[in-house]
Amino acid sequence: MSEPATNHDNVLEEAARWQAEGRKVALATVIETWGSAPRPVGSQLAIRDDATFVGSVSGGCIEGDVVTRALDTLESGKPEVLEYGVSDAMAWEVGLACGGRIRVMVEPVTG
Repeated sequence: MSEPATNHDNVLEEAARWQAEGRKVALATVIETWGSAPRPVGSQLAIRDDATFVGSVSGGCIEGDVVTRALDTLESGKPEVLEYGVSDAMAWEVGLACGGRIRVMVEPVTG
């Protein structure tokens, strides 16, 4: 996986720039949280087709899995809703042990 881009404050602008360069781009957005969540609803992560990413949906604890799933979304062209929480074995594997749950919409950017 590539190192993340450094401009975390301008996720949408970076995604637009990548798309203008002809790259495929996916956008991950926190759409719902319960309990203790690392990032608020509306937090975003842009993922380029080479696994470069900018932004954050969890402060780092699930970004690796979200990037992998976003690359799958770029291949399929279909959006997906991901859910992570401490009661979920996958959440422990990817590091979301904060006590809450989050739902993340991952979708390819088109047009």
